[in-house]
Amino acid sequence: MNNFVLLMIEVPHNKSDMISQAANEAGCEGGTVLIGRKISSNKVAVAFGLGSTTIEIIYILTNQGKKDGIISAIKEKALKEKFNFGMIYELKADGLMKTGKYLEGEKTMANKNPQEMITVILNRGYADDAMQAARKAGAGGGTVVNARGTANENDAKFFGVHIVPEKEMLMIVVDSDKKDAVLEAIRTLPCLSEPGSGIAFTSAVNDVTLLGKN
Repeated sequence: MNNFVLLMIEVPHNKSDMISQAANEAGCEGGTVLIGRKISSNKVAVAFGLGSTTIEIIYILTNQGKKDGIISAIKEKALKEKFNFGMIYELKADGLMKTGKYLEGEKTMANKNPQEMITVILNRGYADDAMQAARKAGAGGGTVVNARGTANENDAKFFGVHIVPEKEMLMIVVDSDKKDAVLEAIRTLPCLSEPGSGIAFTSAVNDVTLLGKN
């Protein structure tokens, strides 16, 4: 059974620190914050340029044992906020690699999906190195998003881990039979040899739709 889950939490701009603090107090070891835009389902508002608002998206990768406590803490923290404050999405994380190696019990069996998305979160400035290594292992291209970490600085010092707040998130879609080779190429990078320097997880791609002229 897979022991890991990815929580994706959408909240209004400047509210991610509040939510991240609640998650950390519930046992979360840290997360990654992205800046995005929420597009309204109201077509009239969109037509007049009023259907888009800035949001923050918090990615938290945790184990099943901590998941319910983290979600409860986030919900409790958001009780005082306005109606429809945000959303929590729970996604399956098929495999997990962190601090340069697979930990026992964290490498899962390959599934039957033809493609997988590898998501690598690492300190800013190293995404190009990871992408270069992935290409050598058979990957095509990837997408890089600037982000920041949410781990508590005092916790990081207490555990002896140097965590850099500025992050990059690299997303690569590969054929399933190339997944292990790509992960291994990324795992052995010198920039991922130190604790707290990066984390990677994989998710099955159920379908891919190409946009534009075929």
